Amino acid sequence: MLRLPGMPLLPGAQFYDYSKRRHPRRQTLMHYQGIHMLSDRREPELVEPNGPLVDPKCPPVATEMSALWAPKISIKLPPWLAYDKQVLCFNAYFKEPLTEIYHAPYQVRKVKIYFYLEDGTMQITEPKVENSGIPQGCLVHRQRIPKAPPSDREFISIFDLNVDTNVQIFDRVYHISGCDIFTRQFLNRAGIPVPVSLLEPNDPTTEMRKRSALKQAPKADSSVLPKRHSFAQFLEFDRRVLKFQGYWNDRSEFGDVRKLDICYYLADDTIDIKEKFPRNSGREGPSTFLKRGKLPKEFTGLALPGQQTSVTLLNVLGSSMRDVRYVADPLNTGQKEVQHYTDQDLQIGAVLNVFGRDVILTSCDQFTQHYYREKYGIQDFTPQSLPERNDERPCYTGQVRRLPPYNGWGSHEDSEGNCITVEPKAPQADFKKLFKYDGCILRFGAKLMSVIRENCERSFVISYYLADDTVQIYEVARRNSGFVGGEFLKRARVPLPGQEKFSSTRPEYFRASDFYIGSTVNLKDHIFHIISADEFTLLHMEQHPNEFPVADIRAIMNKIRDAVRPQYKQFVLRCKPEVDLGDKTTVSYDTLKSTLLSYLSKESLLNHEIVTVCRFFSAEQMPPPSCDRNHVRAAAQLELKRALWNNVEELTEHLSHINPNCKPYISEAQVRSTLRGCRLPFSLELVEDILQVLQHNAQGEVEVRDVLGFFNMSADQVPDIAPLNIAFELCPKLPFLHKGRLVDFNWFLHCLGLEEELVRNNF
Repeated sequence: MLRLPGMPLLPGAQFYDYSKRRHPRRQTLMHYQGIHMLSDRREPELVEPNGPLVDPKCPPVATEMSALWAPKISIKLPPWLAYDKQVLCFNAYFKEPLTEIYHAPYQVRKVKIYFYLEDGTMQITEPKVENSGIPQGCLVHRQRIPKAPPSDREFISIFDLNVDTNVQIFDRVYHISGCDIFTRQFLNRAGIPVPVSLLEPNDPTTEMRKRSALKQAPKADSSVLPKRHSFAQFLEFDRRVLKFQGYWNDRSEFGDVRKLDICYYLADDTIDIKEKFPRNSGREGPSTFLKRGKLPKEFTGLALPGQQTSVTLLNVLGSSMRDVRYVADPLNTGQKEVQHYTDQDLQIGAVLNVFGRDVILTSCDQFTQHYYREKYGIQDFTPQSLPERNDERPCYTGQVRRLPPYNGWGSHEDSEGNCITVEPKAPQADFKKLFKYDGCILRFGAKLMSVIRENCERSFVISYYLADDTVQIYEVARRNSGFVGGEFLKRARVPLPGQEKFSSTRPEYFRASDFYIGSTVNLKDHIFHIISADEFTLLHMEQHPNEFPVADIRAIMNKIRDAVRPQYKQFVLRCKPEVDLGDKTTVSYDTLKSTLLSYLSKESLLNHEIVTVCRFFSAEQMPPPSCDRNHVRAAAQLELKRALWNNVEELTEHLSHINPNCKPYISEAQVRSTLRGCRLPFSLELVEDILQVLQHNAQGEVEVRDVLGFFNMSADQVPDIAPLNIAFELCPKLPFLHKGRLVDFNWFLHCLGLEEELVRNNF
């Protein structure tokens, strides 16, 4: 049932809503704060957000009931949702009488009235006025406000608020003078005319305060400075310090030049000075030269006790000690005014009188320069030089100790430790180098050079450890040779030959760059000729050309280019005299070596450099590693059986999750993450072997159907195999030892770059 707003419950003023289809029974009981009670609250009806303006507690009247057509179908919402966050704001004022002020019978207090459309509540706040002397803020908290008697049973609604109207709220009459733009548009859209905003009257008390402030303010031509609060300087310049560097030249008998740091605190105009002690000066203790405080400009000596007081005493009245009265001078007649240093007195070159000591400022920091540049317009901040100092002491390094010669016991480092300290310590190892090159061993094959024929046939392996620069030699056993193979030289650092053993200086030891193919080394009076090196050694030397010049391909090619340039055609003909240079022209290692040595001597082009060139331009590529698919699958199923894994559904779900578009192929990274995510008991080596035997497309992607069939043990099983070492036995990864036997001659000539130079010279 609907009724007109503000109309009594009389016959003819009520209408039925025939468009309503649901008639639920209202709740009559409620549970509020733990108490069961009768619910007599009336819930608001649904309203239209853009419909006619109504009181939230009084639903609108259905105007379509009198029409011949069907009522308009619109979305109706509860008021708390339809008018959510919509507030009407009105500007108002009220006059408060003042009986205790003669010149102002009343004061005008301006307020803001807020009307919340969602529940019909109101709130009144008063903006704060400076120096008003009255508590301001929220005058009426948010609530539903009843009307003035005799209508005190009803609440103030939106129809009671408008511009140029009076509204009584709790025995106080407010006159509404204006509203904001949203309120005006909302009321106009609802069909309520809003008058033009009115001018609010002036407050007499505010005018009185303005007139009194003008009287107390000093005139522009007056010489009296305006009063400033003593705490304002601290708030403005707190933690801002002007820092100067200076010195005090002490001219006493044992005096010298003292370096000082002068800090001026802008917050309270105080100064403190600290001394900077030079190294090895013999001074210690606190570095405070002057405690923080105001520094007077004049100093005539220490004042006597009672000479500096805040009150000047004129006379003392009374005979006994109990009845003594003092007569003070309120004008402080005869008291001398003490002037202190300020920021205006501090500048580079200024002399400060620090209680009889002349401190000279020589320089300042960047903040101090910016401060004086902005405030005083000073632009020159050239630092001054210090006078010649005599307190600087050179760092005492001590006399160079002459150590006794090495006696042959232990190492040179141990002998030095025994001579330098009373408690010798073990020599400190280079831990950074140890961690970097741990496990890195360079192995070379060598022959022993001797006048004895049998010794020349012996083969050795020289191992150089990069972690600690030690050398170890093993002899390769050979049947019926008469020599027992095994360790020939224990692991130790080997000094270079030709050095005096029993001397006080440390000897020089063999380095990694001293070992290369074709070199001859003297190790413990045994001469070895290096003839070969393993694959790791050659790769390490090629990857570090700065440490191994014999493996620097750029330097080697420059050397060959300079030697071959005059006879380039003869060089090409000697390498390939019969065959024309096609797309894949190769030459053997021996042919290229003999040809290069005909243009360069053995001293200028070493054997290791020739090996580096042949390996760099090698025409032989490493064959792909061979892995049997059934063998790898049997090893994978063996690991799955060991771990009792049989969860193909989870693997299928994971693949469908990472492949929502159901593509037939996915990348190897996705397959690898799937195997690790489903916690399959595979090692990293086995995962890589599985990825190698799976079906791939031209882009290198893995087939999804092949992945699911590879791990499905119920559909297709392979014969079981014996347990094996997966890292080494499943797919053997043998090093490629034939690199450099054949040389890509076209690539070599292209990098040599003499063909283009020859064509350019002919044209």
